[in-house]
Amino acid sequence: MSSINRRLHGIFTNSLPAKTKTKTKTKVNTKTNLNFFPKSASTDENKLQKWVDNFKKSSDRDNFRNKRGIYDFAVRCLAAADQFSMIEEILEAQKKYGDITNEGFAMRLITLYGKSGMVDHAHKLFDELPQLQCERTVRSFNALLTAYFNAKKFDKVVQIFQELPSSVSVESDVISYNIFIHALCEMGSLDLAISTLESMENIGVQPNLISFNTLLNALYRNERCSEGERLWGLMEIKSIVPNVRSYNSRLRGMVNQNRILEAVELVGEMESKEIKPDVFTYAALIKGFCNEENLKEAKRWYGELQRNKCTPVLAIYAELVPLCCKVGDLNMAFELLSDAISCRQLIKEEMLKQVVDGLVKEKKIKEAKKLVELVKSSKHLNYKLQLSVVK
Repeated sequence: MSSINRRLHGIFTNSLPAKTKTKTKTKVNTKTNLNFFPKSASTDENKLQKWVDNFKKSSDRDNFRNKRGIYDFAVRCLAAADQFSMIEEILEAQKKYGDITNEGFAMRLITLYGKSGMVDHAHKLFDELPQLQCERTVRSFNALLTAYFNAKKFDKVVQIFQELPSSVSVESDVISYNIFIHALCEMGSLDLAISTLESMENIGVQPNLISFNTLLNALYRNERCSEGERLWGLMEIKSIVPNVRSYNSRLRGMVNQNRILEAVELVGEMESKEIKPDVFTYAALIKGFCNEENLKEAKRWYGELQRNKCTPVLAIYAELVPLCCKVGDLNMAFELLSDAISCRQLIKEEMLKQVVDGLVKEKKIKEAKKLVELVKSSKHLNYKLQLSVVK
């Protein structure tokens, strides 16, 4: 049974209509209506339609409609299969239930449309809320903004934020402003994002940590570090306590400016303030030392990452493995790739080949073979590594 089929089987097994559950525990034949999400969904529309029909029937139950994960999973699967009309069929069918008068339920539907990229449908539902007897407040407005943001329609986020509130009698709150600022940052309109943050208080909206973190990340990412530092000072004035995300943005800015020693000091400051470094903290430091080809320090921080039980992200391997190969530390490269495969990281084939070839060249045939076998036994990797061993 495929992983998708297993999930669908579990979903409907736990959500069968009450009449199928009896005290005698009669075995329900679920084979025909539960376990049929096809592997090639886009070419098996009849089976998909049967699944959608079953989903809609299950929606008659209150406890089924309360399970957010079921709806998220359904929309994700159908979107992956390019069956957007079926997503519409499922979500539009929810309007007949009394839940639709609850703004929270309506927001879920708007968000689901947004996650599948169907922003026009999300906007249409938002417009329909009054006639569906659902109060329309800043909460559903924020759900609409989020839908457009998730669909990467950043220009529409800006337009809707600026134009819609006055026409629907909704007053933007700090969440609205945070989405707006984030959209501006994604568009590269950092000056407008900064001025928005500075003007929020004038209209009675207090920026929060998310407001600052969004801007800090964008400023340091775009190498506007001096403005990032000014913003950091403003946080202090406003008694907004930075968290690990704040520090990570600042760390990345320092690393991008080759200020690695200052970055190390900043991690010390985090620890003194009992802010626990996370995997992205270590990733920034490892990148900085790899840029300087200082493998000894990069390895030391990789050890700290392991000691603190952080699961490495792909970027860490992408920095460390090539440097290990460059300086001839194939043992470390072997260990790193073994760890990466165990963590189900999608390592680039070129990197794997580089390490295997290097091990063979150094007559480390046992390690090279082991690495190839690890790749072959990992179902999430589909590489065809060839190991040529000179006898």
